[in-house]
Amino acid sequence: QVQVVESGGGSVQAGGSLRLSCVVSGYRFTSNCIGWFRQTPGKEREAVAIIYTGGGEIRFSSYYDDSVKGRFTISEDNAKTTVYLQMNSLKPADAAMYYCAADAPLSWTAGSWYCNRGQKDYNYWGQGTQVTVSS
Repeated sequence: QVQVVESGGGSVQAGGSLRLSCVVSGYRFTSNCIGWFRQTPGKEREAVAIIYTGGGEIRFSSYYDDSVKGRFTISEDNAKTTVYLQMNSLKPADAAMYYCAADAPLSWTAGSWYCNRGQKDYNYWGQGTQVTVSS
């Protein structure tokens, strides 16, 4: 049984940092698309950062939403089957429920592979971890 479990959310002041963790079990961890999404009430769930785990022969640059570039970093620990999201310089606009998702298809565009970014593209989801940022 596949399990996706997030942790690390909490409350911070603007400018602070948090590190979210996503443990994926019961599934092939490497050579997969694993991403962090976030959602606020009344809005669509949006991709924040996505990583293709393991790399291998596929050349892939991690994806970041424009709103988090330079502040968030997604990384993987294959031995722990964990994907992290380091969030620095947090803003009130970053406050949301953060979800980890795994297993999405790759697409080929303009000479590069990339992980699909749509919510419907991902087959396995965690329950979410809340991030609150106060001004």
